[in-house]
Amino acid sequence: MLPSSPITDARALITETRAIGADVSVISFDCPGIAATARPGNFVNIKVSESNQPLLRRPFCIHNVRGNMIDVMVKSVGKGTTLLCEASCGTSAMVLGPLGNAFSIDTPDFDTALLVSGGIGTAPMLFLEKSLAAKGIPFRNLVGGRTRTDLLTRGLSNCSTATDDGSEGFRGNVVELLKHHLESTAGIGRAKVFACGPNPMLKALARFCASRSIPCELSLESIMGCGVGICYGCMVELNNADGELESILLCREGPVIDGRRFTTEERP
Repeated sequence: MLPSSPITDARALITETRAIGADVSVISFDCPGIAATARPGNFVNIKVSESNQPLLRRPFCIHNVRGNMIDVMVKSVGKGTTLLCEASCGTSAMVLGPLGNAFSIDTPDFDTALLVSGGIGTAPMLFLEKSLAAKGIPFRNLVGGRTRTDLLTRGLSNCSTATDDGSEGFRGNVVELLKHHLESTAGIGRAKVFACGPNPMLKALARFCASRSIPCELSLESIMGCGVGICYGCMVELNNADGELESILLCREGPVIDGRRFTTEERP
């Protein structure tokens, strides 16, 4: 998981907004400085309003890079994200990035990439699959949701889907879909899992990968007020090398972590 590139804080113009679900939009920003150095797994922190309400910026995975443009996938869940989803083309926002580390795709320790995501966790996967394809690395997207309307697969290729209610694709959760895929697909070779989604899903996935000795990288989510380690708002507990819990700042040591660090339950 490589460290981040030099950070830019720039006023960026919104060039396009596209609704891809009932409460999810992809928003494009003209950010040449960030687009030039971003890597899959990086995130940006966006000031969603010119006023101090809301005060804190909001973190978003970089969904895609297109020339000077970056795309972010935004789910409207509160005041800040709703303001961003409703922003008009031609308006601007302060965008800080690229932040955090990146998925490790430059090492020769795997033959096939399995991109496992749930819900809004598909956000970093388009940028990741494009980078894998550019390197000639085979990949498969495994996307899960409670029901078919939760599946955010727009723009993704080589997709298999799973829904809890069986309304689309495999009936079950995405970890069960991964197990089925591994058992039913020949010629995968050395597989590596790259994942993003809700914490319960990621914990189950980390345990499954550990039980099969499959390398696994997880992109975690947390509240990040500053994105650079000043506010200490994104502290999470992970396993260290001795299997003991330690606190880290996710914006500085993540958001991408080794799945083996996420296999124990959090303290009550």
